[in-house]
Amino acid sequence: MGRAEERRARQREGRRAAPRRSSGTPATGIGPADGGRAAARRAARPVREKGGIRRLFTWRKILGTFFGVCLLGIGSFIVLYVVVDIPKGNADATRQSNVYKYSDGTILARTGEVNREMVDLDKVPKAVQRCFVAAENKTFYTDHGVDLKGTARGLLNTLSGKGAQGGSTITQQYVKNFYLNQDQTVTRKVKELVISLKVDQKMSKDDILAGYINTSYYGRGAYGIQAAAQAYYRVDAKDLTVQQGAYLAALMQAPSQYDWAVASDTGKKLAQQRWNYVLDNMVKQNWLDASERQAMKFPEPKEPRPAPGQEGQKGYLIALANRQLAQQLVKEQGLTQGQAEQAVDGQGWNITLDIDKKKQAALEEAVKTQLTSKLNPKERPVDKHVQAGAVSVDAKTGHIVALYGGEDYFKHYFSNATRNDYQPASTFKPVILAAALEHDAKTQDGRPIAANTIYDGTSERQVVDRGRRVGFGPPNEDDRSYGDITVQTAMNKSVNSVFAQMGIDVGMEQVMGVAGELGMNTKGMQAVPAQTLGSMGASPLEMAGIYATFANHGEKVTPTIVKSAEQRGRTVKMSDPIGDQVISRQAADTVTSVLTGVVDDGTAQKSVRDNPRRNGQQVAGKTGTSDENKSAWFVGYTPKLVTAVGLFGEDLKQNGKHVPMYEAGGVPRVNGGGFPAQIWAEYTFGVMGEVSKFDLDTKQGAAVQPSKTPSVSETPSESPSESPTTSAPPVSETPTESPSEQTTPSQSPSEQATPSQSASETPPAREPTDDTTDSLLNLNGQ
Repeated sequence: MGRAEERRARQREGRRAAPRRSSGTPATGIGPADGGRAAARRAARPVREKGGIRRLFTWRKILGTFFGVCLLGIGSFIVLYVVVDIPKGNADATRQSNVYKYSDGTILARTGEVNREMVDLDKVPKAVQRCFVAAENKTFYTDHGVDLKGTARGLLNTLSGKGAQGGSTITQQYVKNFYLNQDQTVTRKVKELVISLKVDQKMSKDDILAGYINTSYYGRGAYGIQAAAQAYYRVDAKDLTVQQGAYLAALMQAPSQYDWAVASDTGKKLAQQRWNYVLDNMVKQNWLDASERQAMKFPEPKEPRPAPGQEGQKGYLIALANRQLAQQLVKEQGLTQGQAEQAVDGQGWNITLDIDKKKQAALEEAVKTQLTSKLNPKERPVDKHVQAGAVSVDAKTGHIVALYGGEDYFKHYFSNATRNDYQPASTFKPVILAAALEHDAKTQDGRPIAANTIYDGTSERQVVDRGRRVGFGPPNEDDRSYGDITVQTAMNKSVNSVFAQMGIDVGMEQVMGVAGELGMNTKGMQAVPAQTLGSMGASPLEMAGIYATFANHGEKVTPTIVKSAEQRGRTVKMSDPIGDQVISRQAADTVTSVLTGVVDDGTAQKSVRDNPRRNGQQVAGKTGTSDENKSAWFVGYTPKLVTAVGLFGEDLKQNGKHVPMYEAGGVPRVNGGGFPAQIWAEYTFGVMGEVSKFDLDTKQGAAVQPSKTPSVSETPSESPSESPTTSAPPVSETPTESPSEQTTPSQSPSEQATPSQSASETPPAREPTDDTTDSLLNLNGQ
């Protein structure tokens, strides 16, 4: 290197070492020595190297990966679009008869004849066509046949196991109904997306809409709008009104739940909400005049016509089997309720029921000999209002071995075995006792509640809570007062005043909580004192499940009618009817022990205890009679068999209005210890086999300490759950009488105060709920 080059190199080094000048610093403020020291400091600093993660995830790599994935997805979709063709329609090809069998394998019935008649779209009024678009897919006329956001959400739900969720277009639903199936798999959803795009390109919107309304399932076995119009309104599709069309469109979301003939109060509320939703959407789309919309009234459908082959009790058995299988598909495959019902009806299922052929025949015969043969509507008009329902369950397995839904499925479509619109009355009292035992509850003065605990049985005694009257004092039957009596005797005689106070002692929240654990559908029920009278609604199926849980020592029993279900090589495994321990064995066994006293020393003596066919069989049970004698019950059990029998007063000519049964069958009042207990005894003692005894883990109750009949009553009598038949004021579901100002005997402190809740302020026992996923026992109308 020459001298000139060395000089230039030194100059360069000097410039690198010199600090930057600030705007306020003179150029001559820093000398060479200062610059050298600054350079040395910088040289001494550690060099920061980029970490491994930063080198791996750079913006370029992230963007590159993103675009690569997008290109891969687009490429894959193009390949699928080319490969996947529109298949041949399968809507009719896959229709096969369902075969239903008794538990022994013999044939019960075959169903599945396709109830469908295709109609051209021009045969359906334009306004009715728009009802379906307003209900399911408002953008139908402008979209490309798919909802990408809804489909993506459905794919994610399928992958995560969350099940089905709405969001499909009318085109997608048509493709699913006609070209594919209801399976909730990723493969099926991807095919649905591709085929829907192709169908939208190759078919007109009118053709797609026609296919959709002609292949969809509307309930009542009806496929297509023509069959639905006939099934619900007895008219052809061309004669449907806008109001009727809106109801049929609403039905498709949950056909059986929204079927007006069998819907619960909640189901009817939801159906009307959906109906209003459809019509309001039509107004928003300018398809319906707002003033015309305001004048429209809900068009109640006609009564259903059962399908051939479902006469007698067959239709009730098939309907419950279909419902429980559909609910299992909802649970197992993530289908919606509507999809599950469509997947069951006429789809080639081989369904074996738990129904025992001999027990089923015996139950039907018991109802005939002990009730219907004694009814004479020509002589007593009230007799035509009496409806009977019964469910018999094997306590150890939870299998429904016999069921009585009504006189005939063709004559009374609404199953009395599963309806929950009548009060269970005093059959609810054992639930209150179970809650007291389970929660180690105490009386107002601190005494543990047990079978021998003393309560005041004075009729209309005002219930107190911590020294304050709560504005509730129900009368006992015939306004009879018992004075100081044990819980055992109060159960035997069904003393309302005792259990009203016990409910407050336990806490109504705890009582209703235990009711739910035992199997009662408590959704929408409020924890108010009136519930101690059994003023909510319940079905024989629910009550059989609750008492079966008592019989099964506190292990939850959810009765099921489906033993097995097979379809083209696949088997659906039904949920185990026997569940977890929901109350302790001691609590359940004590309730059973106490309930033996109702039979041996209470309101079921004549029909059950003294029945010559009993042959020493140990029995536990409870009677119940509701307000104004509109329902009467006996729910009883042996160690092996639990059967709930209910009689209901219903005027079919007044849309099923609840009516009293006084004088029916030639008796002044239809009590639970009368016809219901007689049916129970005739059936149970005829099929029970060997005599058996309860295996009880308790030292309480009549089974281990036989109760004594109190001298206050000459003859055993049952307390109506709500109102007496004398002039005493009735206690209704929401009591309206003012609380008595008279001081009444009580175990509570004597301090009197203003009632904390007046009787007239008691809220309704059950309020509607929007929840549409039900347990297996919530089977209204089926």
